[in-house]
Amino acid sequence: MTDIAPLLEHWGYMAIFLIVVLGNVSVPVPEETALILGGYLAWRGELDFPVVLAVGIVSAVIGDNVGYWIGRAYGRGLLDRLRRLTRVPPERFDRMQRFVIRYGLLAVFLARFIAGLRFAAGPLAGALGVRVRSFVIGNVLGALFFVPLAVGAGYAMGLGFGHYVEHGLRILGALKYIVLGGIVLLVTAVVILRIRRAFRGTGAS
Repeated sequence: MTDIAPLLEHWGYMAIFLIVVLGNVSVPVPEETALILGGYLAWRGELDFPVVLAVGIVSAVIGDNVGYWIGRAYGRGLLDRLRRLTRVPPERFDRMQRFVIRYGLLAVFLARFIAGLRFAAGPLAGALGVRVRSFVIGNVLGALFFVPLAVGAGYAMGLGFGHYVEHGLRILGALKYIVLGGIVLLVTAVVILRIRRAFRGTGAS
């Protein structure tokens, strides 16, 4: 899925819901991008900001829960397939497992903010036997923090760069979403780097 903007423009909230659910069930789709674009489309007036937030939170929680129960059902036999799917080196994947086992609820919460771990967190937690209560609390809290951050980044991008972005879209045509993606990266880079440093500080990498 290299260009999801037309999908969001056509299907709106349903597209956000499906992409975020699939992303949290370990399907390699750009759920973070869907949330950011949802915020940007809310700035443009094409979507309603509170509804984008609600859909994003609900779909993130549902997707992670589905992934968790898939992990519970298939156990550790799922982990090797999950590692191949995520293309994570074996050593790093082992560290991810140890982090989830050691920190449980906190690991599930922090996983929302780590691109390489976010869409594997549900199945990983289920397969490794994280308690249901701990998983649910970490999952819901993570969604409540991460989704507003991602959607808000898209909305803020519109406030700060919207007119320039719109002008660029008219000029660049087919390349417009590459420009948009570059702006998104600039807006979110500092947050992502800080979260990753916090993750490393736990000893998980």
